[in-house]
Amino acid sequence: MLASLWIPKWRIFIQSRHTRCNTYGPLNFLERILSTRTPAQTTFDLTNQVIAITGASSGFGYHFAGVLAAQGARVVLGARRLEKLEDCVAEIKQNGGEALAVALDVREKDSIAGFLDAAYEHYGRCDVVINNAGVEAGAKTYHTIDEDDWDFVLDTNLKSAWLVSKLYTDRVVTHNQDGGNIIMVSSITDSRTIKGQFPYAVSKGGMTRMTEVMSLEAAKYNIRVNALAPGYFLTDVSRILLESPMADEFVKGIPMRRTGNFPDLDGPLLLLASDASRYMTGSVLVVDGGHICASL
Repeated sequence: MLASLWIPKWRIFIQSRHTRCNTYGPLNFLERILSTRTPAQTTFDLTNQVIAITGASSGFGYHFAGVLAAQGARVVLGARRLEKLEDCVAEIKQNGGEALAVALDVREKDSIAGFLDAAYEHYGRCDVVINNAGVEAGAKTYHTIDEDDWDFVLDTNLKSAWLVSKLYTDRVVTHNQDGGNIIMVSSITDSRTIKGQFPYAVSKGGMTRMTEVMSLEAAKYNIRVNALAPGYFLTDVSRILLESPMADEFVKGIPMRRTGNFPDLDGPLLLLASDASRYMTGSVLVVDGGHICASL
């Protein structure tokens, strides 16, 4: 009704003023806006979207699976701990959602291929991939870390994100999919860190830069690439710090004076996963309570 009331008034005004009404005229501009407007209530809808999540057996990945399924997505969950994935799948199905658990080791190329193939075999497509798998190696500096720990962190956090994205792009092209969406789960340690986070911070710095470069290169396939950069949330990765004696003093350095709660990530996640971000690529969304803006 809004369009039918507005447009005739514009048309009368334009005609009475003898204003040009060509492709770039006010009338056509208004008509284009009204005809392409996406209702706010459906912008974040993920009904029947297929979303694959790595590292989904705990932490962010487990939480993301439930949030996305609640918005109508069919989620494909990958991790090494299959029994944890099955628990997540059971919860989602109990709440009326749809999910599939697939054993996944992100350090193995064949395992990644099998994970993505399972999504295509089960659902026929994969609309979004979330590179969430991440580990840390304890409080290690560049001097105290050994090669095994370095390889473990970099292979899990950084190399796997590249391999998952590469193999996903192969399948988008092979299946003649109309496009795709890659979401990296980076961290504010990509730009602000503390001593003892050496391998983890380096891996996340690489992931953020990879997001930017991949967005440039993936556009030709109509694949968007963005990143979510959480601050400090209590997860398996941050537990050493946030459950240590220095935790209270550390939190005082966060402007909002608290660490994040998982639901704080829901809005940014749904933005990046849905059509609401259709003109976003190469973006890094920081969710940290203002931490990276804090006084030194």
